[in-house]
Amino acid sequence: MGLFITFEGTEGTGKSTLMRMLAQKLTKHSYAVTLTREPGGTKLAEKIRKLLLYESMNAWTELFLYEAARSEHVEKKIKPALLQGKTVLCDRFTDSSLAYQAYARKLPWKTVKALNQLATQNLSPDLCILLDLPPKLGLRRAQVQTRFEKEGSGFQEKVNQGYMKIFKEEKNRFLKLNVKNKTPQELINIIIGYLNDKKKLNINNK
Repeated sequence: MGLFITFEGTEGTGKSTLMRMLAQKLTKHSYAVTLTREPGGTKLAEKIRKLLLYESMNAWTELFLYEAARSEHVEKKIKPALLQGKTVLCDRFTDSSLAYQAYARKLPWKTVKALNQLATQNLSPDLCILLDLPPKLGLRRAQVQTRFEKEGSGFQEKVNQGYMKIFKEEKNRFLKLNVKNKTPQELINIIIGYLNDKKKLNINNK
């Protein structure tokens, strides 16, 4: 079974950049890597992504579409890659639904958790890398303007509070990084050091 690592955080924290850098590092050390994202990752899930990012909808519709895309994603891409022994790096996963739909949209926390478990068949990441950045700064950095960015810093602050709630309740499965004053390379060095220390991977940092 491969290693499953997710990247979480509010908009503009640099998840995609760090994922690409980590993938390059792992590939250089002969690890087979699958890069993917939520919503998306498969042909059908990418179609759902377009609806989620750019079409107006109520909170329950939003949640159910995320879970539908997630179910397809897990079944068609994530699980097969893990079974092949690959390292899967995923931009967002179930913690996003808790932070966005449960906390920020105020849907029932336990219900969102239960739907996450159903959609993933109880698959959990081996590690979640949580990137912490003041939401206002993140929105200025964000390169794409979806309807989530357009909801502004007040909404993103609620999302951030949601992430902090998850982190406080389940610290052991997170690597939380303050990204405000660190370069991407400094952050990658921290991530690699952590993975080596926890014996999840064995790579040098050169």
